[in-house]
Amino acid sequence: MALYWCTECIPLAVTALLPVILFPMMGIMESGEVCIQYLKDSNMLFIGGLLVAIAVEQWNLHRRIALQVLLIVGVKPSLLMIGFMGTTAFLSMWISNTASTAMMLPIANAVLKQLCDTEADADERHYSSTAAKDGQDNQAYEMNDANELKLKESRINMDADKDDDSKDIKRWNENDVTSSVPAEVCESTSEAEQRRLKREQNYAKLTKGMSLSVCYAASIGGTATLTGTTPNVILKGQIDELFPENGGIINFASWFGFSFPNMLLMLALSWLWLQFMFLGFDLKKSFGCGTKKNSDKEAFQVIKDEYKKLGRMSFAEGCVLVIFILLVLLWFTREPGFIPGWATVLFNKEKTYVTDGTVAILMSTLFFCIPSNLPRCCRTSSDGTPAEAPSPLLSWDIVHEKMPWNILLLLGGGFALAHGSEKSGLSLWLGESLVPLQSIPPFAISILLCLLVAMFTECSSNTATTTLFLPILASMATAIKIHPLYVMFPCTISASLAFMLPVATPPNAIAFSYGNLKVMDMAKAGFILNFVGVMTINIAINTWGVPMFQLNTFPSWANATKTP
Repeated sequence: MALYWCTECIPLAVTALLPVILFPMMGIMESGEVCIQYLKDSNMLFIGGLLVAIAVEQWNLHRRIALQVLLIVGVKPSLLMIGFMGTTAFLSMWISNTASTAMMLPIANAVLKQLCDTEADADERHYSSTAAKDGQDNQAYEMNDANELKLKESRINMDADKDDDSKDIKRWNENDVTSSVPAEVCESTSEAEQRRLKREQNYAKLTKGMSLSVCYAASIGGTATLTGTTPNVILKGQIDELFPENGGIINFASWFGFSFPNMLLMLALSWLWLQFMFLGFDLKKSFGCGTKKNSDKEAFQVIKDEYKKLGRMSFAEGCVLVIFILLVLLWFTREPGFIPGWATVLFNKEKTYVTDGTVAILMSTLFFCIPSNLPRCCRTSSDGTPAEAPSPLLSWDIVHEKMPWNILLLLGGGFALAHGSEKSGLSLWLGESLVPLQSIPPFAISILLCLLVAMFTECSSNTATTTLFLPILASMATAIKIHPLYVMFPCTISASLAFMLPVATPPNAIAFSYGNLKVMDMAKAGFILNFVGVMTINIAINTWGVPMFQLNTFPSWANATKTP
């Protein structure tokens, strides 16, 4: 399965179905036991999160949020990059990384094109006025020269002996006068051409930087929430599968508490690196320092016009926004950790009956019940017959079209593979084989594994990478007696650090097609960001991660794995 996932010789989802065939035939597990792994609580959480994302995209709520943020930050190059990165990262926390990138890049290109065109118009006007002024000066110059020539001619004609010489002098002076104007015009034209080329080069470089900033921000933003990207859900599912007595250590609130500050730190460092690569550290040029140009005003107007096209917020948008906010609040307060949550008080007194998946499905079903238009009593159509009921916020046709069903099978295949590893004793054998790693300090193990995963995910999907590595990391952690989350958490986030190649993630591929990028541009920027991301994650896990998850002790639930 690892070989098939890496080479993609058959679709990833089809590879994920192999345990259904092979485990029963090899006598590892019964077919019923294998199949039940394919639709667990983590899958339901994933489905609920995707339904919310589909509803947000369906009613263009994400576009309204993005444009509103850009109107606030302005259009100075550095501020614009911060605005695009921050907006993309925020959207990627809730909707797919691909959708947020695909939406933000056209907006970025439109704004940059307007900035470039406006600057070009300003230069053209400047050179037109300069040329007109130079034309007036040249006319005066020619008149003076003509008067001087007349005087010279009269003096020369008075001298009969020097007639031939006077003709030569006259011809020379005329040539000198007429040749001086084209030289100045040529010099002005060449200077204008140089300025045009320099301007186009600057904006081409800025477009590259902006495209990379958007796709990188999408990958980074997805790490901040439990439903932000598939590897996060895989970690929760694998922890619950391999360590069933963990007490729900990974939930929406605990994930957000750890990953959101880490995401902000990664985002800030990524912005600094892209600023250095593509804009430099000219504060006056990048931030404006109080200056306002026509190009800025006109680019700002582009964003304003796009926002006006959306019109007023509709009833459907308002409903989606309210459901979205309620879902996030319910996720945060279900089991916040420092106080008993509403689920603990109402439902989970003896067992964990209500999980984040329950909440996600509860709120997402509302999209199929609430109408998209404000219902009115006794409403009739133009011909007097009762009007049809308004359509709901989401229809199943839209969900069927936009839901990535293959990812659900991929998630299930990973859970089935992990369960089979436990049943067959493979996990135990791997753990015993990795005991010699006990002599290496835990922080060094974490850094090395994160670098390995970050390099591996450049050539393989982050979902397949996480599915392959997490069971092995869990076995290693229990064998050398370190907290499983100490290595599993950083490696899961590292699987999203696919910054170097266009084929690594869909956001990279979209940016590559939009920004006139070369592979080397992405590789140079992404290589450094991979190291920055790995270092940031390991700083986080060794600072605020330790008290959050008690990572300095080996938990009792790590010994209570499922026995074969």
